[in-house]
Amino acid sequence: MIIMNMDKVISGFFIILAMTVNFGFVYGDLDTMTHHSKYELFAAIIINVIATVLKLGDRTQVGSVLLATSLVADIQLITAASVWTIATYASVVTSEVSTTIVSLSAGALLANFVSVLLYVGDTLKSKR
Repeated sequence: MIIMNMDKVISGFFIILAMTVNFGFVYGDLDTMTHHSKYELFAAIIINVIATVLKLGDRTQVGSVLLATSLVADIQLITAASVWTIATYASVVTSEVSTTIVSLSAGALLANFVSVLLYVGDTLKSKR
């Protein structure tokens, strides 16, 4: 019988979900905002923040790096949402602004990808 650590299952779920929702937002033409949903960006922010909170209790070296990658993703996604909000209410969302929004989100996607790689690597290492 395999006994699962539910904390690891929930943490892994949110780490991987954060990456996939972030990918869903980034996917599409850089300068066409109709390819990028504001609701998906909002979901990516919420899920990333949940993943960050779940990483707070880990006192290992890998846990510290996981937390750092999560904080980077949070900052970039929140900055992307802020740029989109300011551009929407202050002026017109140009292709330059939309490229900035998607580029910031792509940076968060890279941080999430590193987080998933570290999580999988740590999981494989702990099984040996």
